Amino acid sequence: MSSASHSFRHAIAPVLVIEDEPSVLAFISSALERNGYRVVQATTGTEGLRLLREQEFSGVISDMRTPGGISGADVHAWIMANRPEMVSRLLFTTGDTASEETAAILVKTGAPCLEKPFRVQQLVAAVERIVGRKH
Repeated sequence: MSSASHSFRHAIAPVLVIEDEPSVLAFISSALERNGYRVVQATTGTEGLRLLREQEFSGVISDMRTPGGISGADVHAWIMANRPEMVSRLLFTTGDTASEETAAILVKTGAPCLEKPFRVQQLVAAVERIVGRKH
């Protein structure tokens, strides 16, 4: 029996991953793909916003800090203004939860956050909470 038989239907929109660290981006992408999700990658917040304008996503995973002047908080603000139905489908990742600025953004946005380093199981569970399981 093929392993695809119990994974999600291919009709489901991909998950957008905004992450500038190549190793973290590869880790997140491979973990999600192994669990039946399709992934579209963006290495800057600017690229992430361009992709959000152009296509549908089932969820967004964004690093809090990305190069290019667009942060995770900016991505959240853009989604609030332009794709409000997706606000509950945003997951932040950060290696910096100790910073007051990061803590303030998390409180303000109410978005869930995974602290780096995280395990595959933590990531998949968090994505299932925001995207939902498709049967």
